[in-house]
Amino acid sequence: MDLHISVFLLSVLFTAGHSFSCYECMGLTGSCSDQKIKSCPSGFSKCMSSTTVTNVGEISFKVKLKDCAPDCASGSMNIGLGKMSFLCCNTDLCNVRDAPDPSTVANGKKCYYCDGQSCSNPLSCSGSEDRCFTATGIFEGLSKVVKGCVSKSVCDASASVGDVQGVSCCSGNLCNSANGVTQSFLFLCCSLLSFILLH
Repeated sequence: MDLHISVFLLSVLFTAGHSFSCYECMGLTGSCSDQKIKSCPSGFSKCMSSTTVTNVGEISFKVKLKDCAPDCASGSMNIGLGKMSFLCCNTDLCNVRDAPDPSTVANGKKCYYCDGQSCSNPLSCSGSEDRCFTATGIFEGLSKVVKGCVSKSVCDASASVGDVQGVSCCSGNLCNSANGVTQSFLFLCCSLLSFILLH
């Protein structure tokens, strides 16, 4: 009997201080080579890795991130000027691998996206992006809209995003209607990205 109690106490001792850990890094040059181990805060039970590729004119930027997340989904999102891919997992230090570069292989699906002037721009979806999405929100008293392509898994995970009042997804070609005016979509893009990465 004493042996059972001793074994139980030893297991409690070794597991009580253990917290969930993930790799953390931000690679602004397209690589995440300076990874550190981060002890995740309470409620953060997943590790994520993301790769974002943004095109501004002739210039392309690639950012890789790794961190803890309370919830996330593997998949990708395309908002016209930028594409993001995500990998999520739920074991200690499982995000050792970088998220792949977002796919550039068109899959036949088309959605609308917003470019800061209008939301009637057609966009060819790629890879696993099998849904169109529309996100709306208020920033500095103005209504903002973001549209694009998204994987079903990412869309399902982004039901509520900070300052974003509505995220809706649909499955038909160009189903996220070209109607709607946008002043700026950068804030909503950041909100969507931060939700997917950190919530």
